[in-house]
Amino acid sequence: MEALAAVVYSDMAVDFLKQPVQFIKGVGPNRAKILSDSGIRTVGDLLAMVPRRYLDRSSVSRIQDLRSGSEPVTVMATVIATGTVPGRRGRKRFEIVIEDEPGRRMKAVWFQGVAWISKVIETGHRLALHGKPSRYGGMMSFSHPDFDRVDEQGPSIDTGRIIALYPGSSALQKAGLTSRTFRKIIYDLIKDHGEELWENLPESVRAPEGLMDGRVARRAIHFPRSQDELRGARYRLKYEELFFFQMLLALSRVRKERIPGMVIASSGPLETRFRDEVLPFTLTGAQDNALADISADFASGKQMNRLLQGDVGSGKTVVAAIAALKVIDAGHQAAVMAPTEILCEQHYRSLGRLLAPLGVRVGLLTGSTPAAERRELLAAVADGSCQLLVGTHAVIQDGVDFHRLALAVIDEQHRFGVLQRAILFEKGDRPHMLLMTATPIPRSLALTLYGDLHVSVMRERPPGRQPITTRMVREKERERVYDLMRDEIRQGRQCYVVYPLVEESEKLDLRDAVSGHEALSAEFPDVQVELVHGRMKAAEKEEAMGRFVSGESAILVSTTVIEVGVDVPAATFMLIEHAERFGLSQLHQLRGRIGRGQHASTCILMAEYRQSEESRRRLQAMEETDDGFTISEIDMELRGAGDFFGTQQSGLPAFRIADLMQDQAILDRARDAAFALIKQDPALSASENQAMKLWFETFVRSRGMRLSRIG
Repeated sequence: MEALAAVVYSDMAVDFLKQPVQFIKGVGPNRAKILSDSGIRTVGDLLAMVPRRYLDRSSVSRIQDLRSGSEPVTVMATVIATGTVPGRRGRKRFEIVIEDEPGRRMKAVWFQGVAWISKVIETGHRLALHGKPSRYGGMMSFSHPDFDRVDEQGPSIDTGRIIALYPGSSALQKAGLTSRTFRKIIYDLIKDHGEELWENLPESVRAPEGLMDGRVARRAIHFPRSQDELRGARYRLKYEELFFFQMLLALSRVRKERIPGMVIASSGPLETRFRDEVLPFTLTGAQDNALADISADFASGKQMNRLLQGDVGSGKTVVAAIAALKVIDAGHQAAVMAPTEILCEQHYRSLGRLLAPLGVRVGLLTGSTPAAERRELLAAVADGSCQLLVGTHAVIQDGVDFHRLALAVIDEQHRFGVLQRAILFEKGDRPHMLLMTATPIPRSLALTLYGDLHVSVMRERPPGRQPITTRMVREKERERVYDLMRDEIRQGRQCYVVYPLVEESEKLDLRDAVSGHEALSAEFPDVQVELVHGRMKAAEKEEAMGRFVSGESAILVSTTVIEVGVDVPAATFMLIEHAERFGLSQLHQLRGRIGRGQHASTCILMAEYRQSEESRRRLQAMEETDDGFTISEIDMELRGAGDFFGTQQSGLPAFRIADLMQDQAILDRARDAAFALIKQDPALSASENQAMKLWFETFVRSRGMRLSRIG
């Protein structure tokens, strides 16, 4: 009976939360339009608007105890005098004198809003004022304090308590939607409709965590009665938000694990020959572990959905090659999709070189593939004679029909949207999916983005990879840097020089790739200097890159197009101009282009003397470590989860109160509980879970999420 009541009341609560904000007391159509522009359209949106910070006005100070320059305090006193005082240039200020005990007086002064304040404060009013005290004209004073009438009817929601301050914009301020206004609107809403809210987590979830009641938490996040209650409310709502999202991932994993997949033998003759005859080195422990995971997935009879996460230079391409050989050995095909033509060409060359001795046919399909060559290639893909196809999103276009696609590998997969991955999935008969990324991802972000996937992490580097020395230098050391480059070139090695811009910007005083190429050509007249940037035609880029890869040119001047996909073992030196302009993850990816051969390498970060604190931390991190996973944690700490990839990550939810960096411990507990619950009741059909199911479905829809995801 109790479970049935919970469902009924929860259904009412969900309907109430869906109501338009326009009809809430204190809002109306005009304010509703402005709120809508800020993403607040329903009652639920309003209640979920988390305060940006709080002011503790729960303790009241006496005037006689105030000290100039102390922290902000709250004073309760009676107005004994008011007046508008003329100032310079016709400006006026409004002053009052207040008294809390006989003879204990102080001033308060306002220089703005004088006309309005002078009308609302009168002698005899009992006020609560909150501000930072200072001594002015021989008397203790507040300048522009917040104030409230405390002798009005009804409770004071801005004084004598911990008060919430809400995020604001100029549009909200102009509409009178200040923090004080929000407090009044939300106070009336909770007072009049608090009973329409209902607990949305069952006792089985709340009890182990000692979570605060949901209704109490929704009131306390806006109107906490103590710091302890505020902490409890924040923990409860963070846990709830992370729990619901982890439920989504748990359900997605359950659905994926129910998808049947082709059974692939653990090894075959091609794989055996590759390991014994072709591979010039022994696989690392990390590579062996990743391949063991893939083999287990292939043998399970279920479709593989695995993320292969490895730092730059960890050997993911070899793992992908062996995975492809497993399916080719079984008479099937594999496809590798990458986001850029340069990266595709790199994969094509690498995989072609590795697999050619085995007689495996590898094809390349991009937007630049000539029409005649494209027709021939598509025919080979359709009849199965092309066993491994490498390509950009051209691979998922109409007209690309596979004979027996059994493995789809998606590299730098965060650059592809969910729908693009889903189209590749539909190109075969439920092919196994292997997603790869060379962007190390902090654990908390990985659990949030890829919690519905199985993950293999590769931190170990193949033997023979040399360390990279990284140093930050100033412009005055440029000649010394050029001398280092000359030393490398004399020893038969090659250098990268990376710029943040293609052409000179009138607004930014930055070196650019075009003028840098000219200057370096003059500085190094005895060697060939190439230029590559994103505005060049594909054929021009390929020719320039080809000359550098072959060793014909000694210096490659480039923008960030070489961030991924260029593998030149003889390149041992990199100079990054205006390094302070690059993100930390981007700097690490760029640096990963060197240190790929048998010689030690050097990365020079040329930076402006004046830098922000964040820039200094980025460059310092680059000097201190070359471990991508450590760098990813620092990068996320500096930038936040929402901008970790530089653009909005497909599938990354907009958390309203949880913080992935700070709330890792809560995330772990919420994840364990959510996955355990879904394992026990995947349909959420148990009576005690029915009310939660209603809230969960609303949570998913309110954030524009999909219950079923591909990768």
